[in-house]
Amino acid sequence: MAESKKSSAALRNPHCLVLSYPTQGHLNPMLQFSKRLQHKGIAVTLATTRSMSNTIHHAPSSSIALDTISDGYDEGGIAQAESIEYYLERFWKVGPETLTELVQKLNASVSGPLSCIVYDAFLPWALDVARKFGLVGAVFFTMSCAVDSILYHVHKGVVKLPLAGGEAVRVPGLPPLEVRDMPSFISDLGSYPAFFKMVVHDQFTNVEKADCVLCNTIYELEKEEADYLSNLWPLRTIGPTIPSTFLDKQIEEDKDYGFSIFRPNINALNWLKHRPKGSVIYVSFGSMAVLKPEQMSEVALALKNSTSHFLWVVRASEETKLPESFSEEISDKGLVVTWCPQLEVLADDAVGCFLTNCGWNSTLEALSSGVPMLALPQWTDQSTNARYIMDVWKIGLRAEADEGGIVRREEIERCTREIMEGEISKEVKENSKKWKKLAREAMGKSGSSDKNINEFIDSLVLS
Repeated sequence: MAESKKSSAALRNPHCLVLSYPTQGHLNPMLQFSKRLQHKGIAVTLATTRSMSNTIHHAPSSSIALDTISDGYDEGGIAQAESIEYYLERFWKVGPETLTELVQKLNASVSGPLSCIVYDAFLPWALDVARKFGLVGAVFFTMSCAVDSILYHVHKGVVKLPLAGGEAVRVPGLPPLEVRDMPSFISDLGSYPAFFKMVVHDQFTNVEKADCVLCNTIYELEKEEADYLSNLWPLRTIGPTIPSTFLDKQIEEDKDYGFSIFRPNINALNWLKHRPKGSVIYVSFGSMAVLKPEQMSEVALALKNSTSHFLWVVRASEETKLPESFSEEISDKGLVVTWCPQLEVLADDAVGCFLTNCGWNSTLEALSSGVPMLALPQWTDQSTNARYIMDVWKIGLRAEADEGGIVRREEIERCTREIMEGEISKEVKENSKKWKKLAREAMGKSGSSDKNINEFIDSLVLS
């Protein structure tokens, strides 16, 4: 009888709805996870908000079906809202209603009825919708296990706020941390109250009720952290979620993420071809970070004074902060672009150092490419990632800011020189190669992440 039930269940073709919070940094890892599911025979529909969908450029290589829900601001998203607080309040009301409508539509689609909703941890109400339809509910965390653990223990009151300056912060399953190593919502209490509520409280309100907890990390990278959380939740590490071409090559033609709100400048790749191996500092502060004009100037002057070549991504919205005539003055040694295909850049042998704000996606991309990092964290989880980059994984340095919170040009110059050719250069390069190998093994056949994805799929087939 049991065998008959299992055989009948195995005949079903599971159909997953993967729901992302509407930012590039959340869409990318959830899209790549969707590709993994699809490659292994699961029907997948990826969903985000209508406002974000309107701004996405689709790459021809992407075969993932994209659908939408509403955040209540279909024309302009968060930029259309009166405030962040209003945006999230409206999203939390309209989102579940339109997600319900989307589930009903997909249940009648040619792909067959849904089996599961994999939902962004920032959207915990999606679990209630999954339960309404009797679907498996799997929460997807786009940040590291270390950061998830910090936020969860603040949520539970284990880590008391406000933090006491000068004292080590003790978080179960993590090494002792300083206040400055904590996510900015925690160390700078009150700086982003709406996001604090969403990230610290909302996303953990029902995490214990989820059927599965997926985390975009590598088990070997965060063993202690993952093991600790596995005692609390049904955790599976499934990262790094980056295109297969740059990892295990199991998915043919998976060379880019496929959906992007920015148009990349491919001239950067041609420029890199003419630079010696390990000679270029690649600089990018991600899709959201906004640097103070003074900090922007210090970075510019450090790069200008450096003996290394550099490629700097400066979003169009940030270009006015560059010193006057900067691009012309550095044309013999540097290139400034508004966006570029970051994975291809990091994979280029010419790149010897990544000057980064340490967003988790960029951290995993650099780690998977074997590129040492210089950390200039700005906000959210980036300070925690910077601590791990320097002191736990030992694949780079963290540049020290002055009393005003600005990292000066001399410090940037010192750190890049150390990474490129200084005393620690050999160590960080060797460690970077080690983690590159482990990242590829994790996503390769029978690797830790590959096994976890297969086990997740098996649970859907038999549910």
